[in-house]
Amino acid sequence: MVFRRKLIPLGDDSQIQGPARVDSRTKRLTKRLSRGDVAIIDHEDLDRVSAEALVECQPVVVLNAAKSTSGRYPNLGPGILLEAGLPLVDNLGSSVMDIKENAKVRVTDGGEVYVGEKLIAEGDVLTAESNALAMEHARAGMATQLKAFATNTMEYVEKEQDLILDGVGVPDVKTSFVRKHALVVVRGYRYKEDLQALRPYIREYRPVMIGVDGGADAILEAGYHLDMIVGDMDSVSDKALRCGAEIVVHAYRDGRAPGKKRMEDLGIDHVVFPATGTSEDIAMLLADDKGAELIVAVGTHSTLIEFLDKGRAGMASTFLTRLEIGSKLVDAKGVSRLYRSRISNWQIAALVIAGVIAMVAALSVTDAGQILFKLGSVWWSDFARWVTRLF
Repeated sequence: MVFRRKLIPLGDDSQIQGPARVDSRTKRLTKRLSRGDVAIIDHEDLDRVSAEALVECQPVVVLNAAKSTSGRYPNLGPGILLEAGLPLVDNLGSSVMDIKENAKVRVTDGGEVYVGEKLIAEGDVLTAESNALAMEHARAGMATQLKAFATNTMEYVEKEQDLILDGVGVPDVKTSFVRKHALVVVRGYRYKEDLQALRPYIREYRPVMIGVDGGADAILEAGYHLDMIVGDMDSVSDKALRCGAEIVVHAYRDGRAPGKKRMEDLGIDHVVFPATGTSEDIAMLLADDKGAELIVAVGTHSTLIEFLDKGRAGMASTFLTRLEIGSKLVDAKGVSRLYRSRISNWQIAALVIAGVIAMVAALSVTDAGQILFKLGSVWWSDFARWVTRLF
């Protein structure tokens, strides 16, 4: 589809400028992106998690070499940037990725990108109107995506039926799951809010804490003990890897394990889990196979749009994983609702006051209590006379 060129809503200013931060992988870029920077990405179908990470970093503008919405499905990322008031210049082309890190970039209200006086690229400025039109076209293509999703599901069943149905290929681990709950944290949708809401549940049940890649850092940042890290190790920090948690490296079925070399370079013990699905899937399958009574998911995917928004053909594995462990799996939002306190602060205060009154009444009818009250009266009188003398 074709966008009409729009102006960036900049008020009285005619341009945006700042130092460039450039990376083809948005997840990697947000680790070094700061307030006031110009974020330059190459991210077709910008997803919700990446958009929320960009908003949190507070750059002055996002420049996308690719189309933020290709039309395959109604992806959620562009709308999140709009709601946050973060300008997005779309479909700039590959030349914008050649901008050097830290170069001073200017972006005009018409979507022109300059370094110094040199025009580097021209793109389409996202607006509420253009995004709504793109979403309308994308929704029309959902039938095609649904068919592709179903086809991918059948292919995954053929490849991984032994793993899903019988647990064949699940590695031995030291962490014990028997008769315990497992909390699987993915750095996904509303993961911070969900972790905060789960504090009463975590305090009572002390589940096995599993971080999926960057989810490991989320667990540590929330102040919890980390038991296991699962993933290809592309977004987890060295600090988390060295915290003492057991490491399970997700490998492809052909034997390739991108995270294995990193573990070897760091000298960290690990086990390898070859599987076709996503890292969050194998974390859940591992917990289920090792005897977890309940699996609570934080930041994972639950709807078709969320599956597609992940941007991977293999997301059908997530759908099948949930069918297999459905009797044990609970979304974090459901758990937090069950454990939400129904007692308000004023009710607690009233209870404390009532308790104090009852204690005073009980003391007043005993000899020891009467002596205590008389001593208190004498002390108060002495204190009052001392204060009077001061003035």
